[in-house]
Amino acid sequence: MLSLKVTTVGSSPGFILPEEAMAFLKVQKGDTLYLAEAPDGSYRLTSYNPEFERQMPLVKEIMHEDSGVLRALSK
Repeated sequence: MLSLKVTTVGSSPGFILPEEAMAFLKVQKGDTLYLAEAPDGSYRLTSYNPEFERQMPLVKEIMHEDSGVLRALSK
């Protein structure tokens, strides 16, 4: 387990991710991380965007329904 210490980053509280944590999360400087509530009430720090996952079925539906329009626009 890694521990993170809350510190000051600019004028806001923040923490520094060790290289090991960045490698595990597959993130680089400038990437966005999400603090998601887990079913057991704890929190999970992840690079996974739950909003993106929620939107993907809608995107697939639109791509299927409007494939001719999208194909024409791509030319």
